[in-house]
Parts: sequence; C-alpha cells; structure tokens
Amino acid sequence: MSTQQDTPPSGKGLFRTKTVEQSIRDTEEPEHSLKKSLSAVDLTVFGVGVIIGTGIFVLTGKVAKETAGPATALAFVAAGVVCALAALCYAEFASTVPVAGSAYTFSYASLGELVAWIIGWDLVLEFALGTAVVAVGWSGYVRSLLDNVGWSMPDGLSGPDVASGFGFDILAFVLVLILTVILVLGMKLSARVTTVVVIIKLVVVGIVIVAGLFFIKSANYSPFIPDAEKQPSGSGLDAPLVQLIFGYEPTNYGVMGIFTAASIVFFAFIGFDVVATAAEETKLPQRDMPRGILASLVICTLLYVAVSIVVTGMQHYSELSVSAPLADAFKAVGHPFYAGVISFGAAVGLTTVCMILLLGQTRVFFAMSRDGLLPRFFSKTHPRFGTPYRPTILLGVVIAIVAGFTSINELATLVNIGTLFAFVVVALGVIVLRRTRPDLHRAFRTPWVPLLPIVSVAASVWLMLNLPAETWLRFGIWMALGVIIYFVYGRRNSRMGKAR
Repeated sequence: MSTQQDTPPSGKGLFRTKTVEQSIRDTEEPEHSLKKSLSAVDLTVFGVGVIIGTGIFVLTGKVAKETAGPATALAFVAAGVVCALAALCYAEFASTVPVAGSAYTFSYASLGELVAWIIGWDLVLEFALGTAVVAVGWSGYVRSLLDNVGWSMPDGLSGPDVASGFGFDILAFVLVLILTVILVLGMKLSARVTTVVVIIKLVVVGIVIVAGLFFIKSANYSPFIPDAEKQPSGSGLDAPLVQLIFGYEPTNYGVMGIFTAASIVFFAFIGFDVVATAAEETKLPQRDMPRGILASLVICTLLYVAVSIVVTGMQHYSELSVSAPLADAFKAVGHPFYAGVISFGAAVGLTTVCMILLLGQTRVFFAMSRDGLLPRFFSKTHPRFGTPYRPTILLGVVIAIVAGFTSINELATLVNIGTLFAFVVVALGVIVLRRTRPDLHRAFRTPWVPLLPIVSVAASVWLMLNLPAETWLRFGIWMALGVIIYFVYGRRNSRMGKAR
C-alpha cells in the first residue's frame, strides 16, 4: 500500500483522474474488497495457463506454411518482444496500483475517466469474446476425441449448423457454467484447478518437443527464410488497414514476412495482461505482480520457439497441416499415438484459457462497478468466498449462451485489436503518471521511460494496422456504443463525479 499522503483528484469533467491512494482505499471497503490469496507462483501459473492455448497447437502450422517458413520461430520472438515491451509497462502499474481492473484502473489513475471507461469497455469485449471463442474451440477438440472412441454428439447439440445456422453447442455452454461456479467459489480453488491443468498442458508440450527432436531432418530447414513473395492483394474491408492507408503490401516469406507472421502469431500471446487483473487478490503485489507477468511471458515465448523449431524440422513447411500441424506432423512420421496425446492436451489446456479470460473480465466489470460507471449492485463481494460473485454469475451465463448459439469465428480478430489497444493505453499511462505523480513509490520501474513505452506504442500500432479494415470497423462500432453508454449512465453515476 502506498505510504504517500492522500492527494486530491486532479482534472475536470471527462478527464478527471482517480488518485492511486483513493483506488487503494476503495479496496479496503469490507463489502467491496477481494480476498488476497495469490502468490508469484499462482500468477505465473495463471499467465502460462492462459497464454498456451490454441496458438501453439494451431497457428504454428498456418504461419509456417503460408507466411514465414522455418523462420516462424523468429516471428514468435518478434511477437514476444512486442508483448515484453507492454509487459514491462504493465508490471510498473500493477505493482504501483495493486487494484483489480488492469488497464482500466491504470488508465483511471493516469489518463482520466473517459479514457478509463473506453479501455474498460474494450476489455469487456476482449475477454468476453475470447472466452466464448475458446469455449467453442474446446468443444471442437472434445467432439473430435469422442469421435475417436466411437461416440458422437447429436447434431442439434454440437453447435450451429453451417448451412442452416441453427443448433446449440451444449459442451461449450456447460464448460463456461462449470468454470463460473469455480470462480465464484474462490481464487485459491481456481488457482489449484489451473495448476493441475497447466501441468498436464506443459507435459504435452514437453512431449512434442522431446519426442519431435528424434524426427528432425536438417533438410527441412532449407531455406530457413524462404524468398519473399507478395501476398494476394486484399480488396475493400478484407484488406489490411496499412494497405488501404499507405499502399504497403505485406509479403509472405522473406524478412518482412517474419513481421507479417508476427502480427498473426500475436494471438498466441493474448492473455498475459489478464494476470494484472488479479493484482488486488495478490498477497504481495508490489513484489509478485512483476514476477508473475514477466515469468509467464518468458516461459511461453521459449516454449513457442522450441515447438515451432521442432515441427518445421519434422516436416517441410510446405507440407505442414494448417488445422492440426503438431498432431499431423507426428502422423506423417508414423507415430499417431503422439497425435492423440496432443489433441488431449489441447482439449484439457483450453479449459484454463477459458477460465482465466472469464476471470479477467469479471474483475474489470467489478472495478468499473465499484467506481459507479456500472451499477454498484455488481461491486459487492461474497461474504464467505470474497469473490465478485454477482458479475461472475451474470457474465458467465451470458457468455455461456453466446458460446452455445454462435460460432463467432469471424469476430475472433476483435480480440487481437482489443488487446493491442489496451497495450497502447497502458504504455501511454506509464509516461503520464511518471510526470503527474513522480512522488509515488514504484516497487517496479519500467526501464528507459519514455523511450521504451513509445517503442511499445509504435510496435502495437503497427500490428493493429496489419489487421483487416473490417476488424477496425467492428471495433469502432463497439467503441461508439460504449461512449454512448458512458454519457447516458456512467458519467452521471460516477463516484468521482458525485464526490465533486
């Protein structure tokens, strides 16, 4: 907790800021405080649990075959560097403002209420959509495993039919409801469940790396960086925004193809920022938040690089499967048993991704409710479990229904742009708070400020520009809806506004 004397709120109207001291005091209200039970190990497990998901099991083959070749490993490094720049900024904020809400809370303390609302609204979209997408993906893996043993789900309960659009994904629906109950029962239980699942997931990844080493052929790495080729030109809203604005045409393969690939594999890193949402439930946040954020990111980057090197060495990049590259690579070398193990690990591993994304969203919703920007009804914690049970139940049911009734594949890119937007805001917030509150005690300090945050902003914006214009349009519509809700409800009911 900060030992500085209380500082009155600064700014007026839309850009009034909430002081760090006030944010911390709000966490001490008995009915609105979260139970502290997490350690650095728990945070690292959460980070690894949410980052290692569909990315490592699917994107490796797609990117290697279509964009970067064996240099996919370098694409993972590039994407990891972008995340590391943002992680250093998150680490400073999470240790200085150990309050639930992540980028929303950080923005409120540095950039003002309107910006905080916008980023909070953005995170609600990112985490909710991410949870639903992952739940649907998990359901697909489970149905595949059931088919292998001769069981099959009824047509009407295996998700919306491609032709008619009707159907209900009962597996995705039930998964989200079960995870909702676990989150209501307490963070420590959630951490224990996550630990068990993460161990299983890491064992599977370890099997891929170790077993795959025996089937590597050096000839498959030649050429390591294939000759550059122009990508097929996009048209209209399908084209990357950078192409429509600057006329720049991304390339497949070559050196620039590595950076194009990085904008794709970035999806594999989404989720490490969720660790910051648990700052208020950490025993020693000033010490453990930076450790948890950075450790989980380093571990996952190393695993991604190792897996991509192994899989492109087992099979020539031009022959890799796009849908299931790891499993199919082992089938290609005559070991289908490992393919089954990988499918099992993917299905088990996605449960933690789904749960931690849901956890992140409920904490952001809880923080916004505690500030009055959403109904205060949702900011009361459970008297026994110390969890924000009301928003957890509400959001869990809503997301379960969404996951059950829609495939939402086309909306998955919104998760990317939402995360990158949060990275930009947090990096700018570090610069602003250094200038406005130099007196604050910072247990962890982002190095080379303002240079490093500026580089972080530039890298994130570049990846955003490589996303389709259609994604930007949908994102803009969601943001516009959020601004309307803020002026209709949030601004009038803000605790900061009423205090003034």
